[in-house]
Amino acid sequence: MKLYYRKYGRGKPFLILHGLLGASGNWHSLSRTTFGRTWATYTLDLRNHGRSPHAREMTYAAMARDVLEFTQDLHAGDVHVMGHSMGGKVAMQLAISYPQLVDRLIVVDVAPRAFDDARPRVIQALKSVDLAKHTDRRSIDRALAPHFESRSVRQFLMKNLVRKDGRFAWRPNLDALERAYPGIAGPVTAKGIFEGDALFLRGELSDYIRESDERDIVRRFPAARIETVPGAGHWVHADAPEAFARRVSEFLASPVAAE
Repeated sequence: MKLYYRKYGRGKPFLILHGLLGASGNWHSLSRTTFGRTWATYTLDLRNHGRSPHAREMTYAAMARDVLEFTQDLHAGDVHVMGHSMGGKVAMQLAISYPQLVDRLIVVDVAPRAFDDARPRVIQALKSVDLAKHTDRRSIDRALAPHFESRSVRQFLMKNLVRKDGRFAWRPNLDALERAYPGIAGPVTAKGIFEGDALFLRGELSDYIRESDERDIVRRFPAARIETVPGAGHWVHADAPEAFARRVSEFLASPVAAE
């Protein structure tokens, strides 16, 4: 599958993978102002998201193969890879399945385990909004408010809106995501370990990487460092962008990450 992407800067390829219901544009600011100054930074739309193709299959193995194909089209040797949440699991799957491809791995606020909630509540909430009845974003925001108290969460989700033939539509393939959600909430399925350098960044206010996860992370990623970004929740890069960007840049530029 040919994934849609945005490119920033020149240098060694650095791939960034978004989370569930995210898209390449979520990473525009950091890629333009920071990462693209040192690396050829590619922010990808994963399948069934953004401008990338839709498909019925939505497994971590399939998403990792998509990223593999992307790197082959680049004619890249090895690459740095960073993923947030669902994208972090794709990055882990990629690193374990194709270790020769991944130079440095960064996983943002997610562990390789299954998560407790296997019900696609967010997706169901989006599908419950009859977009045909809405002519502006404010009314859609009001329709989403009973489901999502946080305005910032609603604004994030509404980035998935697109106009088609004068009407609003959801850009992601919500039907495919709903069917695949138990697997998305499930564990990384690749067997084996990734021995390369890895950094796991968690938000201080998030519980997506718990102390009980650390043993499993180190078992699968023996060289992993697990660090906490103060004051940040699950959206580490949005809550503490400067601290986040500094830590990522330091890791990729450090002697242990030297080519």
